[in-house]
Amino acid sequence: MFPLIRVSLRSLITASAICCVGVLYAQGTATTAVRSAELKIGLVNTEKLLRESAPAQRAFKKLEREFAARQADVERVAKKFRDQSAAFEKEQLTLNDADRRNKQRELEVSSRDLQRAQRELREDENLRRNEELAGLQERLQKAIQQIAELEKFDLILQEAVYVSNRIDITDRVLKALADK
Repeated sequence: MFPLIRVSLRSLITASAICCVGVLYAQGTATTAVRSAELKIGLVNTEKLLRESAPAQRAFKKLEREFAARQADVERVAKKFRDQSAAFEKEQLTLNDADRRNKQRELEVSSRDLQRAQRELREDENLRRNEELAGLQERLQKAIQQIAELEKFDLILQEAVYVSNRIDITDRVLKALADK
């Protein structure tokens, strides 16, 4: 009885080994088929697009113009505060205690007003910048999508540790954006 079982186990082991070799061969053939099909991959440097594209430059110039008046107002308030502070430093030794405290309070109020104006300006600038960036990113995505469809790319990435110049399509996207 034992010899019969042994033969059966050997047959099973041999049959299993043959199946495994067949599966491995089939996998190797499938892998070779995938390797032989060429994938067209591109990469876009988003940071460069946001820095150098014509729409990005127009958007940032627009933001500068939009906030120039408020920035000038904040700078005027800052200069006024610095002048008041310098004047107080010069005359504080000649002031009596009540006048000195009043001037210090005025300076503290001016300082808070200046800080509030600076903070509000920064917040408004950030909000508008984010709005402009959202619209700009949408335009960039559309341009990238058009290039991908026209040139039959299989995959376009936006970030990588290393990029060969062969697959970097950033300049093509910049050109496409400049034409619009």
